[in-house]
Amino acid sequence: MSRSVGIREVAEAARVSVGTVSNVLNKPDRVSPSTLARVQGVIDDLGFVRNDLARQLKMGAGTTLGMIVLNVANPFFADLAHACEAAGERAGQTVVLGSSDQLEAREERYLDVFEEQRVRGMIVAPLDGITRRMRQLRTRGMPLVLFDIHADREFCSVTLDGRAGGELVARHLIESGRRHIAFLGGPLHQVEDRWLGAQRVCAEHQGVRLTHVDTADQTIAEGRAAGAIIEAMPENERPDAVFAANDLLALGVLQALVLSERIRVPHDVAIVGYDDIDYAESAVVPLSTVRQSTELLAEHAVRLVLDEANDPEHQHEQLKLAPELIVRESSAAR
Repeated sequence: MSRSVGIREVAEAARVSVGTVSNVLNKPDRVSPSTLARVQGVIDDLGFVRNDLARQLKMGAGTTLGMIVLNVANPFFADLAHACEAAGERAGQTVVLGSSDQLEAREERYLDVFEEQRVRGMIVAPLDGITRRMRQLRTRGMPLVLFDIHADREFCSVTLDGRAGGELVARHLIESGRRHIAFLGGPLHQVEDRWLGAQRVCAEHQGVRLTHVDTADQTIAEGRAAGAIIEAMPENERPDAVFAANDLLALGVLQALVLSERIRVPHDVAIVGYDDIDYAESAVVPLSTVRQSTELLAEHAVRLVLDEANDPEHQHEQLKLAPELIVRESSAAR
C-alpha cells in the first residue's frame, strides 16, 4: 500500500519551499501565477490531500459542525438535518450528521467522536435532556446548541413552542365537537410540552376528557398498534379524537382505523399529528398537524453555535418559535 503524499514531497517535486506550498494551499494571492500553477500541477500529479484537521488546529478555527438527531429515519429529523446542512453551507461550514437512534451509548459516542475531531461546535437533539457529558463539553469550551424544551440557561436552545402547539390542537378538537381526546406519544419527557398545553386547554372546558396513551417510540408501527387498541374499544369507551405527538404516530393510527368497518375518520375519531412531514398532506385522509419550520430551526441553531464559537462575550439564548396549526380532513368538524 502506497504511503500518502505529504507537503514536503510536494515542495521537493515543485522545487519550492514548504512555506510556498503552504501559501498555495492557504494564501494563494501571495504566490506568483507561474509558481501557483506549477505547485498545483504537482499536487494533482502526486495526489496530495491536505490534512484539514491539522490545518484547523493550527489556524484555530474549524469549518465543521457536528449534529446529532434522535432518529434520522424519522422524516422530521431528516428534514431538520437537511436544513442544517443548507444553513451551514451558507455560513461556510460543513455539517456532519450522527443519529443516536434513541440509544444513550450511541449519543455519547457521537459526542466523543465530534470532540476528538475538533468540530467547531455541535447541534444536538438530546435523547434525555442535558447529560453530564454535555456539561463536560461545555466546561471545555465546546459550543453546543440543543433542540430541547428542557435546556437551561447554560446552553443555547432552539425549539418550537410545544405547549402552544398542544393548546392549538386541543382547542381545535374541542371546537370541532370532540369531548374525549387521547394524547398519544412517549417517552413522555420528550413530548411533555405538547401534553401540558393540551391539558391546560382541556381543563378549561367542562365535560372534556383528556387521557394519555404512552408509546415506547414515535413510529408508524407504534401508531398502528395504538389504533388497533382504539378500534377494539366499545363505542362508549373509545376516544373521539387522537392527538398524536408526531405525524408518524398519527399516520399509524390512521392506517389502523381506515381499515375498520366500525369507525370512520374523522366522523367517529378525529386525528391530529405534529410536524407536518411530507406524507401528512398526501395521506389517504389528509392529516391535520402542527407545522414546525425546520428551515427556521436550522437557521437559528447554526447562527447560535457559530456566534458562541466566534464571540467571547456570547450570551446564551433559549428560543421558542411559534407553531402553526394546519387543519385538513382528518379532524374536520362533525
